[in-house]
Amino acid sequence: MLDTYLTIHKISKGLFKEKGSKFLSFAVPVKNLNEVKVVLEDLKKSHHDARHHCYAYRLGKDGEIFRANDDGEPNHSAGDPILGQIKAFGITQVLIVVVRYFGGTKLGVGGLINAYRTAAKIALESAEIIEAIESQELTITYAYEQTNQVMGLIGKYELPVLEQQFAEACTMRIDCPKSKVPIVLGELKDIGLA
Repeated sequence: MLDTYLTIHKISKGLFKEKGSKFLSFAVPVKNLNEVKVVLEDLKKSHHDARHHCYAYRLGKDGEIFRANDDGEPNHSAGDPILGQIKAFGITQVLIVVVRYFGGTKLGVGGLINAYRTAAKIALESAEIIEAIESQELTITYAYEQTNQVMGLIGKYELPVLEQQFAEACTMRIDCPKSKVPIVLGELKDIGLA
């Protein structure tokens, strides 16, 4: 199916130790840049005493949006090795943060590259990799009398309902696979909606 991609099911963690330094890794499924920002802020708060919070993320069905950040480590010694693991596992819609607690002994650039790569790999090895479907959120507004027609359409295409409100004018937010969006919008138009 064209809409599918690989990602991780839920947060997974890893730990790598090297010469007294501890590298805690967190692989987190994310949908957008806003979620990336929230997760980063949360991890920086919960590990405020750590020296570095290096990360990489990859977003979009084909992983076309990505970034690597060394957070004060030497250039390309942390973020790039983390991003390399995301690519090696062939996944997207994921953020990996590796939190470093300095142990007093410098590792050198080669040692850092290995440590960050290994920490990211450990987190991904313990993750459940799943196939997900690229989708688009749609909001439908309809009259209460049209509820049966709308519910029939949702049932026909097995569309997950994210939120619904019943009132004089009802609204419903649904999650629709991208490939079905034109079809669903067409059928909504046929029943006088969209």
